[in-house]
Amino acid sequence: MKDVQANSDRIDVVYLWVDGSDPVWYKKRQRAYATWIRDHPDELAVYGNAAGRYRDNGELLFNLRALEKFFPDHGHVYIVTDGQAPAWLRRCARLTVVDHHDLIPPTARPVFDSGHIESYLHHIPGLSERFIYMNDDVFFGARVDTASWFGERLTVFAEATSITDHDVLQSGETALVNASILSKNWMSRRYPDYRHDPRLYSHAPRPMLKSAMHELEQIAPELFHDVRSTVFRSWCAPPLVPDLVPRWMVHVGYARQRILNPLYISTSDQAAEQQLDSLLVKFGKLPFFCINDTCDEAPDNDLRLLRIARTLAKLLPAPSSFEQVVEQRGERWFDLQTPEALTRE
Repeated sequence: MKDVQANSDRIDVVYLWVDGSDPVWYKKRQRAYATWIRDHPDELAVYGNAAGRYRDNGELLFNLRALEKFFPDHGHVYIVTDGQAPAWLRRCARLTVVDHHDLIPPTARPVFDSGHIESYLHHIPGLSERFIYMNDDVFFGARVDTASWFGERLTVFAEATSITDHDVLQSGETALVNASILSKNWMSRRYPDYRHDPRLYSHAPRPMLKSAMHELEQIAPELFHDVRSTVFRSWCAPPLVPDLVPRWMVHVGYARQRILNPLYISTSDQAAEQQLDSLLVKFGKLPFFCINDTCDEAPDNDLRLLRIARTLAKLLPAPSSFEQVVEQRGERWFDLQTPEALTRE
């Protein structure tokens, strides 16, 4: 076991971000999908190309506000994007936008599968040994105790409910279920003493060690090759970071697993409105929470989506140091993110 405490005290934070409404990016996605689906007609994963997967509901802006509120001592922030950057983003010494061109080989681009993209995160130049990988829809909801995330071992979170324990990848299952199946098969072959726990890992901040990721890439090059061969999310090549990485780190002793039922809000669910109301009450006491856009092809002005920004604006009204003032319709961008302004939409 590596001595985590002997490494740098800095804990960097890495986000993936995309704005699916950008017309240039949208056309690139449409062209790439037409080619990919022609060559891989039966490989698209469930929800693998839904608009909700790429929609920007303002989550990153509020995520950075939550980061400063609950983890003010964080290290460098890296935002990994495909030729994009939020209009509100203020470039500063504590933040770097990492373009796909600087991380992913040209023969693999363009790529629209987050599992492919995140397989390169440990190659970000200058990234600290200890870092937290965040999807922008997963938020810290209480003061971050770094010792609980990066103590003698990392802490990773699994869900309380078990899933069906398949032996082969399933074309009709989600990427996370297939990721668990992939982990089971690879870990069982690699480690005779491995016993599979059929749970999914939570939508949570993911504490990671750069050196551990390089180690896993060395011992499982075929898995990294497979996920890096995708353009869109494929059920045949499940992501590695959401399941294999934490599962492997637990098995070899780099991490410990905790069972937790975090607040997970699916925006298309009938209970979403009540869950968002519950979030308003529990905010500040939740270690983290997730607001997952599952409205798929709904228009951007769908009330279920507007409710996300309205709730986040109530919880996190104060701008972060990563925001700049952007003039829009004669008002400040900040003002447009107040609950009152969102209600006017």
